[in-house]
Amino acid sequence: MKTTRGARGNPPNRYESTRTEPFDDGWGPDDAPPPPLRTTVTNDASRNVLTRNESPDVPFDRSVNPYRGCEHGCAYCFARPSHAWLGLSPGLDFESRLLAKPEAARLLAAALRRPSYRCAPIAIGSNTDAYQPVERRLGITRAVLEVLAEFRHPVMITTKAALVERDLDLLAPMAAQGLVRVAVSVTTLDRDLARRLEPRAATPQRRLATVRALAGAGVPTAVMVAPVIPGLTDHETEAILAAAAAAGADHASHILLRLPFEVKEIMAEWLAEHHPRRAARVLALLRDSRAGRLYDSAFGSRRTGSGAYAEMLAQRFRIAARRLGLDDAPAPLRIDLFRVPPRAGDQLGLFD
Repeated sequence: MKTTRGARGNPPNRYESTRTEPFDDGWGPDDAPPPPLRTTVTNDASRNVLTRNESPDVPFDRSVNPYRGCEHGCAYCFARPSHAWLGLSPGLDFESRLLAKPEAARLLAAALRRPSYRCAPIAIGSNTDAYQPVERRLGITRAVLEVLAEFRHPVMITTKAALVERDLDLLAPMAAQGLVRVAVSVTTLDRDLARRLEPRAATPQRRLATVRALAGAGVPTAVMVAPVIPGLTDHETEAILAAAAAAGADHASHILLRLPFEVKEIMAEWLAEHHPRRAARVLALLRDSRAGRLYDSAFGSRRTGSGAYAEMLAQRFRIAARRLGLDDAPAPLRIDLFRVPPRAGDQLGLFD
């Protein structure tokens, strides 16, 4: 049977004081399948589109996320708990009840025009994928890129979707100016595993083709081996890096599986259903790498873990990346080209 969703159900979010359980009231046949779960999109009324952070673990302090929730439905997604802030479940709600920000481009342009704004790279897709399927119809991410291109503003994009190729007409000229980098995440090269783990994302082979297309157009492109799932995908690190180098990637990084809040339950259920014989080992190895817990939020180790097993993974990654030429630090994006473009009716500066 084709897998179309990552989560098995809708676990209550951490803010709820009550729980609900399904109950058969006798009105339907016992074996009746549930109705198909359809994706719905609601407009997000946010008045600010720039999100700030002070995390020392990431190379940016501001980001834009055109969507809340993600239809890719990756069982492991660390962003799932953010749906609890909306009163929704991090389970099936996260991948089927999406919120879109149709005013994102306008709000971003307004923020960039403020006299107090100081330019620094903006990350797109840092929480949920900005190129998930709904973007093909709504085009919010493209509109945001158009604003950034107009302002000559640097941007970093993270995605696992081939749809990013649509915007090469914007990305290639920005790359020529040193204004953009793209990172494509690859969890596994196993198509069958990817179909169950990341049911609505591009196949691994299609993602590598995207890396090739981006790099061929002159866009600096990295591959993120992410997440590395202990006992399930960790053996593929070297193969993924080799495939990334062959596709033209110029840099690579890795992130150990992160299971904050409700994701612990969602991923444990996924393992029990799809890999019951490996489930205990996967979780045990993760605990060994997270100070005895399934998740450790400490800065400095939350992305890579700690302990002997995590260090072994990191060492394997470093050796392979160095051998393949994927360990050089990427060139910094330019901020000196930033300028506020004149609007219709604006008076031109005397020396423009």
